[in-house]
Amino acid sequence: MDDAQAFEQFKQCTVKVLGVSPEQVTMEASFAEDLDADSLDIVELVMELEDSFGIKVEESELEGVNTVGAAYELVKGKLA
Repeated sequence: MDDAQAFEQFKQCTVKVLGVSPEQVTMEASFAEDLDADSLDIVELVMELEDSFGIKVEESELEGVNTVGAAYELVKGKLA
């Protein structure tokens, strides 16, 4: 899976869980400010990403992950 395909899959999960438009899911978007996601939303998103990508994300790894870009890099790092 190349980077564009992986981000598209990540974006689809984000749209599904957070109920936002695909255009809102950019690398710079803040979960709290731009996507109006609270901590429960983030937990649901992580579960969806784990299922979709076949990965496991520890809660401790989410500290400081406030943007789509940071979350995507975390997921991408687990695919390697």
